[in-house]
Amino acid sequence: MNAPRREEGRPKRRQLDGVLLLDKPLGLSSNHALQAARRLFNAEKAGHTGTLDPLATGLLPLCFGEATKFSGELLNADKRYVATVQLGVTTATADAEGVVLKTCPVAATRSDVKAALEAFVGEIEQVPPMYSALKRDGKPLYEYARAGIELERAPRHVSIHELQLVEADDCLADGFIFEVRCSKGTYVRTLAADIGDRLGCGAHLAALRRTGIGALDIVQAHSMATLEALTAEARDTLLLPPDSLLTGLAEVRLDAADATRLRHGQAVRWAGEEGARLRVYDAEHRFIGVCRQVADGWLQAQRLVAGG
Repeated sequence: MNAPRREEGRPKRRQLDGVLLLDKPLGLSSNHALQAARRLFNAEKAGHTGTLDPLATGLLPLCFGEATKFSGELLNADKRYVATVQLGVTTATADAEGVVLKTCPVAATRSDVKAALEAFVGEIEQVPPMYSALKRDGKPLYEYARAGIELERAPRHVSIHELQLVEADDCLADGFIFEVRCSKGTYVRTLAADIGDRLGCGAHLAALRRTGIGALDIVQAHSMATLEALTAEARDTLLLPPDSLLTGLAEVRLDAADATRLRHGQAVRWAGEEGARLRVYDAEHRFIGVCRQVADGWLQAQRLVAGG
């Protein structure tokens, strides 16, 4: 069988390594954002580090080339969001996209909102929404929801590390804005709805912006419009190195001999905590990859970069 031919006039994809911090626009899915960025950079291999809903904006790290090996590293990281909550309106999806189920007058005050937010700080339980990608018997819950089927869902433990009121009118007619830092698996729209229930008037998430993932911050991100306006050379300078996804791991620096052994897949001697995952560099601080400390003082490669 003959290999498929490249389309006429289409430039050959580039072998490009790095991380792009994209400020995802409203209405664009994470995959569409990824493919748009991949076309702009003409990158051969690309992936994202976890999805962001089309109705949300903000930080979406995208990986090219060797960085895709570490795209899963941010899945367990804490996230930061700025959320706009509309009080008095409950929807089927707990966000602005859903059918309105109920409206209620809003009698809560600014002080009531602050007290409600404080009540959700710490370890809490959330019931995952029916309109979510969680699967039951191989089907995502949203497929059941669209068919009018409501399934019982077990509550999940999540951590709300910080939850602060950012903006609110005295009458709360336009709802309010809060900022949250939370653990993986937190549904911010469920949090908004639960806050509304606590206030006695119901609520839904009107807008959501992700401002941080682990040590990565929205101030480092670039909009699609900015990227489109730059030359290819200028765009390339915006890419972060693959190890920018790994700042949560402790750093190890090896001498030349051990670095060579590790690059060839051999375990090397290292005194560390058993089970620890580490980002490893050679003596000249060139990134080699991620290793795990195993028993009896050995450091074993998990994922290595090509030519690292």
